[in-house]
Amino acid sequence: MTNKVLIIAYYWPPAGGPGVQRWLKFVKYLPEFNIEPIVFVPENPNYPLLDESLISEVSKGLTVIKHPIKEPYKLAGLFSKKASKTISKGIISEEKKQSFSEKLMLFIRGNFFIPDARVGWVKPSVEFLLKYIQEENIKSVITTGPPHSVHLIGLKLKEALGVKWLADFRDPWTTIGYHKQLKLTKSSGKKHKSLEKQVLNAADQIVVTSFITQNEFQNITSKPIAVITNGYDTEKPVEFKMDSKFTLAHIGSLLSKRNPENLWKVLSELVNENSDFKNDIQLNFVGVVSENVLLSIKKFNLSDCVNTIGYVSHMEAVKFQKQSQILLLIEIDSEETKCIVPGKLFEYMVSNRPIIAIGPTGSDVERIIKETNTGNYFYYSNHDSLKRIILEHYKAYKDNTLQSHPIGLQKYHRKALTQSLAKLLQWA
Repeated sequence: MTNKVLIIAYYWPPAGGPGVQRWLKFVKYLPEFNIEPIVFVPENPNYPLLDESLISEVSKGLTVIKHPIKEPYKLAGLFSKKASKTISKGIISEEKKQSFSEKLMLFIRGNFFIPDARVGWVKPSVEFLLKYIQEENIKSVITTGPPHSVHLIGLKLKEALGVKWLADFRDPWTTIGYHKQLKLTKSSGKKHKSLEKQVLNAADQIVVTSFITQNEFQNITSKPIAVITNGYDTEKPVEFKMDSKFTLAHIGSLLSKRNPENLWKVLSELVNENSDFKNDIQLNFVGVVSENVLLSIKKFNLSDCVNTIGYVSHMEAVKFQKQSQILLLIEIDSEETKCIVPGKLFEYMVSNRPIIAIGPTGSDVERIIKETNTGNYFYYSNHDSLKRIILEHYKAYKDNTLQSHPIGLQKYHRKALTQSLAKLLQWA
């Protein structure tokens, strides 16, 4: 007998970015484990990034229910289009560089829309789903956030119908890096904490993407918490030709606080010390790049090496990953980012290209890269070791032998991860 599971999400094709990939892939494989997914998403969302190519990846025959949402970012765009667009993407300027309109919008976003700007979708969604769940005899509900307001839909459905509820956290709630930048009042901060605790203690099962988040949540609830990371899927073959240049490519957003000046310093030194290196080096930025990062690169006289490509489709991103000589993974150097495991890491790992990752000490990314032998992880303070590895990679590039030698990647395949999810949905 096939079990029906209702999955409530905000991000869904044609949304772009990593947030949509996780459940697009779970939904693809769940039927192989005797589970029929039904997806509930907004009818008229205001997605900050679009990738129309992902529409073709939605499973044929999948039931997708759409319900209207009132998006405050659309209204905010009338006040300040630029600030609205950047904030909706999660890009927040440094405090001293924020315009008045950005400061005001952050205050409104943090204190009038708790837990987030999609909270207005909760009530109409609950009203619609109460009837739908009973008519379709659905016993299990999954919510995935951020936006964490989606979890409030699960909370209300749990209280009203007693359905089994799995809450999936792709990112933490109150400890994520940008949370403290929302200019929260004391009472707003308490409300966030209270809602987080309610959700964590009401859900029957919690799923997180990192072990650090698992440890954090275990201090708030005694409910079972499973770690199911993001992963990679078997992609259609992509035609590509390896870059002739010694390319270091960063795929995704490179925000102002993800600015590893030590890397730029090392590259600048190598350019000055080695004329061949100077002629061969190229930095490819595929995605949004902060002006602060570009200015920092300019300070180290590397601007001529930079190729800013901008946002591309998922398939184009995969092509860049495969053809690049080295893949860069940069995370903010802070306590809050130790738990962040970008979805692109797993696609990096199967690209057969060495990874150079820079981030905080003791992160889950460091653990995974070392465990899979897919690259090298450095802290922001590292210099000599970073320079040595880049030189080693450069020599291998010149000898045409540069590649990675991964081990144990199979457990990160989307089908294997979906099998772990399916076991949780058996509700012993």
